[in-house]
Amino acid sequence: MSISVLRYDEQAESQRASLSDYVELTKPRISMMVMVTVAITGYVARWGQPDFLAIVHALVGTLLTAGSASAMNQWLERDLDAQMPRTKNRPIPAGRISGQQAKVIVAVSLVVGAAYLAVLVNPLTAAFSIITWVIYVAAYTPMKTRTPLNTAVGAVSGALPVLMGWAAVEGSWTDARWMAIFLLMFFWQFPHFMAIAYLYRKQYGEAGMKMWTVVDPTLRRSGLEAVVGALAVLPVSLATIGGVPDSRVQLVLIFTLGVFQLLCAIRYCMNANETTARTLLRASLIYLPLVLFTLLSLPTAG
Repeated sequence: MSISVLRYDEQAESQRASLSDYVELTKPRISMMVMVTVAITGYVARWGQPDFLAIVHALVGTLLTAGSASAMNQWLERDLDAQMPRTKNRPIPAGRISGQQAKVIVAVSLVVGAAYLAVLVNPLTAAFSIITWVIYVAAYTPMKTRTPLNTAVGAVSGALPVLMGWAAVEGSWTDARWMAIFLLMFFWQFPHFMAIAYLYRKQYGEAGMKMWTVVDPTLRRSGLEAVVGALAVLPVSLATIGGVPDSRVQLVLIFTLGVFQLLCAIRYCMNANETTARTLLRASLIYLPLVLFTLLSLPTAG
């Protein structure tokens, strides 16, 4: 009896480990950030009176297509991941998930996710999800070993979920707030990823990845891009308010957060080191969620 129980426990543990590996393959933190962006954009697009059913359907489809993109990214970068301590224990390079299994997951989740969005949300949202997938997988991923401009291309795919959220609730495209939120997401990624690129510059260099912190040993370019991105975010973030009355508190909060992030970027630019890079990374991780959730607190209008 005890042997049977032991075998059952081992089998259950193995199944749990497999499930964990499949979840890790989809990069859940990135998928969650994409879903939060879609949800908040959908809420803002309808002036705080969203179509909740459309948003829920959009989130389901987004989870599938975003997970597919992340899985394909890991399959394409399996050899690079195996060379870096930060990523060598991912399911594919560690051998816990085969390349064939990964490709099946990629194909099924992309087709099902895009079809789900097209049928239960609308074709435009599905089209944006496919465009995001293509840019992330076919452009950004291979560019990482070819040019440091990969960050700019990756920032486009990182901002496109804004268009998915806006399209899902059929927000008005004459409303400039969609562009403001898109640009907010786009420019925010530069200080965020420059900090990451510094912290892992040695691993990136050994794996042959062309980040600015690798190709420019002076670190001037990465510092400049961090500052430019943090500076550009300031006016763009204020534009996300869209002239909503009685929003002075939100304006002050968003501006203050932006100034704090900019100061951290300037500090990193002037003296790039472990401390300034980590401070900038933390500032970026504080900035974006607080700004997005501040948009949820805006008074309804329209």
